[in-house]
Amino acid sequence: MCGIAGWIEKDCKMIERIGTLNAMSETLDRRGPDENGIYVNGDAALIHRRLVVIDRENGKQPMAVRYKNKTYVIVYNGELYNAPELRESLRAKGFHFRGHSDTEAVLKAYIHYGVKAPEKLNGIFAFAVYCAADKSLFLCRDRIGVKPLFYSEYNGGLVFGSEIKALLKSGVVKPRIDEQGLNEIFFLGPARTPSCGIFKDIHELNPGEYAVYQNGRLLRKRYYSLTAHEHTDNESQTIERTRALLTDAIERQLVSDVPLCFFLSGGLDSSIIVKTAANYNRTRKLGRIHTFSVEYRDNAKFFKKSVFQPNSDSEYIHMMTKDAGTVHREIILDNSLLADALYDSVEARDLPGYVDVDSSLLLFCREIKQDYTVALSGECADELFGGYPWYHNRDILFEDCFPWSRTQEVRRGILKKGVLPRGEEYVRQRYLDTIQAAPKLKGESSRDSRMREMFALNFYWFMQCLLERKDRCSMFSGLEVRVPFCDYRLVDYAYNMPWKLKAWNGREKGIVRKAFEDMLPREIVWRKKSPYPKTHNPVYFNICAERVKMILQKKNALTEMLDKTAVGRIIKNPQSITTPWYGQLMQAPQILAYIIELDYWFEKYKVEIV
Repeated sequence: MCGIAGWIEKDCKMIERIGTLNAMSETLDRRGPDENGIYVNGDAALIHRRLVVIDRENGKQPMAVRYKNKTYVIVYNGELYNAPELRESLRAKGFHFRGHSDTEAVLKAYIHYGVKAPEKLNGIFAFAVYCAADKSLFLCRDRIGVKPLFYSEYNGGLVFGSEIKALLKSGVVKPRIDEQGLNEIFFLGPARTPSCGIFKDIHELNPGEYAVYQNGRLLRKRYYSLTAHEHTDNESQTIERTRALLTDAIERQLVSDVPLCFFLSGGLDSSIIVKTAANYNRTRKLGRIHTFSVEYRDNAKFFKKSVFQPNSDSEYIHMMTKDAGTVHREIILDNSLLADALYDSVEARDLPGYVDVDSSLLLFCREIKQDYTVALSGECADELFGGYPWYHNRDILFEDCFPWSRTQEVRRGILKKGVLPRGEEYVRQRYLDTIQAAPKLKGESSRDSRMREMFALNFYWFMQCLLERKDRCSMFSGLEVRVPFCDYRLVDYAYNMPWKLKAWNGREKGIVRKAFEDMLPREIVWRKKSPYPKTHNPVYFNICAERVKMILQKKNALTEMLDKTAVGRIIKNPQSITTPWYGQLMQAPQILAYIIELDYWFEKYKVEIV
C-alpha cells in the first residue's frame, strides 16, 4: 500500500514546482513511510510514497517502461491478488518481468490492454499511468472502492492524489465548502455521496471507474458496476460456491514479503478469515498466525445489552483463538486517548468522520504497526450478506429512507433555525438516486426487489464509509489492511443471490454461516451479530462534553450554525438520544464527538464557507 499524487498542466514547466511537489509528497508520508519518488516530464509530474510489501528491489516507483518507442510511467497504490496469472498471460504475449511486484504487472497490463486493463485485475488499487508520447493520463480505482483516488480539474490542468490533503497542498484547489458540502457533513456525514469530495471542486473517482485526461479534457467511464442476472445455483451449490469464493479470496490475500496478522473480533466474519488462514498455514507448515482484538478500559463495568449489541466479544475471542491456535494479543484503549485521537482521525480522513469508531481503529492500528505491516480484516460481509438488523426488521426494511440514518431529527435539532433549509430534501434525493439505479430483474418479488435496493444502498454508502475508515485509519500508521469479503466475484455472487438463500434458516448472513459451519465452533457460527465495539465508559462522554462546552464559547463559522441550547440539552441529558443518529451505536457521546471533529476540521483546514 502506498500514497500517490500527480499534477498535469498544459504548457507549464513542472520542474519549477518541485518545491510544491515535494510538499504534496510529504502530505502522504504516513501512507508510504519506506520510500518516495517523483517523476517530472515537461508539464506533468507523478508522485509516489511507498509502503513496501512485495518485492522491495523491483517495485520502486514511479516506475517507467519503454515499449514500442513510447514511455509509460505508473504510480500505484494497492495489492493485486491475481498477479501470478496476469504475469503469465502477459508473458505469453511477449512481455518480460524483472521482478514480482504488482506494479510492474499492472503497468504492463495497461500497456497491452489499454483502458480494458482494469477488467483484468483482481485486487484493491488506485493508480495513474502517464504516457509521455501523447501526454495522456490514465486514472483508475478498484471495483469496490477500497483504495481512494481524489482529483480536481481546473482550466488547463488536473491534480490528483490518494488523499485530499495532497490536492490542497498544491494550492490549485482551496479548502472551500458550499451549501452542498455543508449538507453532506451535517445531514449525511460521516457518509459521503459517491464522487463528492466535500470541499468545493474536489471529486473522487467512484468504485469501478477510470478516467482519461488528455488535451485539457477529463473523460470518466465506469468499467464495473452491480449487474442483475438470474441465480441458477440450487441451495447446496450456493453453499459450496460461497465457501469456495470466500476461501479463495482469503488465501489469495495471504501473500506478503513482510509480517502479516489478523483482526479478530470473535464474530463470524473475522473468525472465518482467521480459521482459513490458520488451516492454510498448518497445511504448509508455516507456523501459527497472530491475531489482535480491541477493547476499552473498564468497558465490562459499564456494558449494557442492546438490540444492536447483545453481548460482548471477549468470550468468543478466547474461544476462537483456542480453536485456531493463534498467538493472540488484546489491545486495551484508554478513554482519554480515544478522545484525543479524534483530532488525528480528522487529519487521517481530511474530513469529520466516524468519531470514536475511527479514533479507536486508528489507535488499534498504531499498536499493531509496531510489529506488523499487513493485516486482514472482516469488513463488508454484513453489507453483502444481510448482516444488519435493518435487513431483517420488515418495518425498517421497507421504510423509505437510509436505514442507518432513519431520521434527520437529531441533525436538524443541533442547527439554528433556518440553517441549511434544504438538508432533508438533499438527503432524500441522494437516497432516491441510489435505489432508482439499483439493477433488477423483471418479475422479482417485492422483497427481493427491495433487497437489491438495500444492497445498493449499503454497497454505495454504508460500506464505502467503512472502507474509507479502514483505509485512512490504518494507513495513517502505515499499516495495510486487506478485506477478503470485498473480492468482486463474491460481491457479484451475493448481489444476485435470492434472499431466501442469503438469509438461510432466517438468519443474518445465513448462507455464510451454513457454508462454514463445519469449520468453526458452533457458538461462533450461530452467534448473533455484534457490531464493532464502542466504549460504554462514562469517562469518554464526560471528556467529550467538557470539550464541546469549550467549543460553544467560541464565535466562529461552526458555532454560528449550531443551536447552542439544543447541544447543551444533549450534554445535560444524553439519555434523550434514544436511537442512533448514524449506524447502530452512535448516540449522544458520538454526536458530541462529531461536533469536536467539526470544530477541529474548520480550524485545522481553515475551511471557508462560500
